Amino acid sequence: MKHYMIIAAAVLAGARAAAAQEPPAVVSTLVAHSTAWQDHMEAVGSLRAVRGADLAAEIPGIVDSVGFESGRDVEAGTVLLRLRPNDDAAKLAELQAAADLAAANLARDTKQFRAQAVSQATIDADDSHLRGARAQVAQQEALMAEKVVRAPFAGRLGLRQVDQGQYLPAGTPIVTLQALDPIYVDFYVPQQALGQLHDGQEARVTLDGFPGRNFKAVVSAISPKLDTASRMVQLRATIANPDRVLLPGMFATVFLESGAVHRYITLPQSALVYNPYGSTVYVVASGNPMTVHTALVKAGPTRGDQVAVLDGLHEGDVVVTSGQLKLHQGSTIVVNNSVVPANDPAPRPEEE
Repeated sequence: MKHYMIIAAAVLAGARAAAAQEPPAVVSTLVAHSTAWQDHMEAVGSLRAVRGADLAAEIPGIVDSVGFESGRDVEAGTVLLRLRPNDDAAKLAELQAAADLAAANLARDTKQFRAQAVSQATIDADDSHLRGARAQVAQQEALMAEKVVRAPFAGRLGLRQVDQGQYLPAGTPIVTLQALDPIYVDFYVPQQALGQLHDGQEARVTLDGFPGRNFKAVVSAISPKLDTASRMVQLRATIANPDRVLLPGMFATVFLESGAVHRYITLPQSALVYNPYGSTVYVVASGNPMTVHTALVKAGPTRGDQVAVLDGLHEGDVVVTSGQLKLHQGSTIVVNNSVVPANDPAPRPEEE
């Protein structure tokens, strides 16, 4: 028995000697402090125009003239295309003449009726003929109006799809027209978030086409019906787009702030060591040489490069943020903060 005790003491002494001879690990550190933390939801969506339409002629015909250029901004009512009128004007003149004759007959028979020279039935027949003739005039005018395609609202035109002299079947797309300012972003959020949403709520929108740029949006509508397959609710937010750089169909990421503002101790995500039994950090103990001890912490939500620590740390604790691979309980360290891990709550990709 005494022999085994001697061996155990020798092993322990050897371990202590090895630890004493182990060189200090070089680490970076950070003083833990609390910051304001706003919870947010992140969703993906797509942009769509406030008003958008693919314009087409209602009736077939030959393109007589094209009055626009691709990509131009136009006002409401601008004539974009005319179909060949053929004999429309002559037919209108013929029908207008018939309506004028019917009006003259009614006026003449009305005078005769006052002199009791014609019956009331004659007056009724004249009035019916006049109204029928005027209806035919209106019908011809509507037919002629259908051969003129106008911009239904102000917006930006797309690419022209037709040419002068081309035969155009009814409903053939001519050009797209999109009103770009403001512009909508449609997106979905889980049903659990409904209690945190309301009209007028502010949001932040980012797009891959504009790295590093945030666009302010305001929730303008919440769908009254959920998607039964996904249990998601659709929202629509409005974005001011005065320079018209945002276009319908673009992919967008939407960030919605929700809930109250909290104060959490925040650390770089690299400071946490994740284990099956929980998350730990290395806290620097004062002394010479400096050593570290492990602290079991409760990790909370993340934002960017940061993670919130809900429990297990106190403000003012010095925490190791990098170099933990060589550490264990009681390791000696040397601090070098010339290079520190990223700790940005809203990191932006570096532009090439």
